Amino acid sequence: MTIQQQVPVSDERPARKTGAVSAGTTEVFLGKTGVDEPAGTRGKTSIADVVVVKVAGIAAREIPGVHDMGGGLSRTFGAVRDRVPGGRPNVGRGVKVEVGERQTAIDVDLVVEYGVSITEVAGDVRENVISAVERITGLEVVEVNIAINDVHLPDDDAPEASVEPRVE
Repeated sequence: MTIQQQVPVSDERPARKTGAVSAGTTEVFLGKTGVDEPAGTRGKTSIADVVVVKVAGIAAREIPGVHDMGGGLSRTFGAVRDRVPGGRPNVGRGVKVEVGERQTAIDVDLVVEYGVSITEVAGDVRENVISAVERITGLEVVEVNIAINDVHLPDDDAPEASVEPRVE
């Protein structure tokens, strides 16, 4: 049995006025008001949690050796959604985030290709996710936890043995 310790993302939460910022959104920059302030500091910037999820998901998928993301059930629903006309792939599948005022923690569920070094793929995913999230959002990434849920075998994509058709 493994005991995992939860690491708080940030002791501070953004002070919010009622209705000022929607749930699931973090304020990255609390700007100043007034015409005497520089243009780049007038106003505030807020980033929704889903933005961090999407950035992390795209960054993880860029790494060679990552076959898919998410647990078994989410991959099943994702496969169904991908086949529905007009359905879009969910780039955030398999990613969970906790966002504070200036920091974020990210959990990623992966399926890797058979034969690749899992530790190398996990390290590459971690580096790419941290780099992308910090560069794009300006949030400090405290940790990226990676769970390998499955290994994709080459035979998994092979079509099933052909069965003679019942009718011609």
